[in-house]
Amino acid sequence: MAAIVKPRRRYDASRRRAQAQQTRVSVLEVAQRRFLERGYAATTIGVIAGEAGVSAETIYKAFGNKSGLVRAIHERALAGEGDVPTSQRSDEMRAREEDPHTVIRKWGDFATEVMPRVAPILLLIRSAAASAPELSALWEELEDQRLRRMAENAQYFVEGGHLREGRTLEEARDVLWAYTSPELYERLVLRRRWPLERWGQFVSEGIIAALLPE
Repeated sequence: MAAIVKPRRRYDASRRRAQAQQTRVSVLEVAQRRFLERGYAATTIGVIAGEAGVSAETIYKAFGNKSGLVRAIHERALAGEGDVPTSQRSDEMRAREEDPHTVIRKWGDFATEVMPRVAPILLLIRSAAASAPELSALWEELEDQRLRRMAENAQYFVEGGHLREGRTLEEARDVLWAYTSPELYERLVLRRRWPLERWGQFVSEGIIAALLPE
């Protein structure tokens, strides 16, 4: 008589993936809080692991090292709110909008969403770069990345014929790069206590005044 073979239960990895994602989020949140409160040098992987309830080995496997953690924190902050990254939402908006004034004002809205998240991380990296070569390299990489992004945005004005006469692609890129810098946010919002909405409006109006025809 043939033996009855029970069907093999299909392995469901969704729960395991969800747990892994939750662990990653927990580690990043603990690391961000520790870095911002205590500084980069004073914060160790062991301290982060203990507070997050994971092993140091888990963090090293997921992020490589301490600078890898900072990189991941920056990427998470730059994505903004919701499931769709801010850069993707910005690109989609830029592709469908024809009025450059509208595009710039919506860029200001995106900036008010992202900058409170990403500026503290960028300022942390800049501050620690003087004594941590790995963060000095990361700072330069992120600044180059931001400059390239602004060059892509500036191309919109050139291709659409929106730039003020005499302005070049390079000038437009640099204007966008300057107005979206963490340093400007630091001076006006963190130091001078400007409301976030006022800062976003200042950014939009400044870019419009610098780049578009009068």
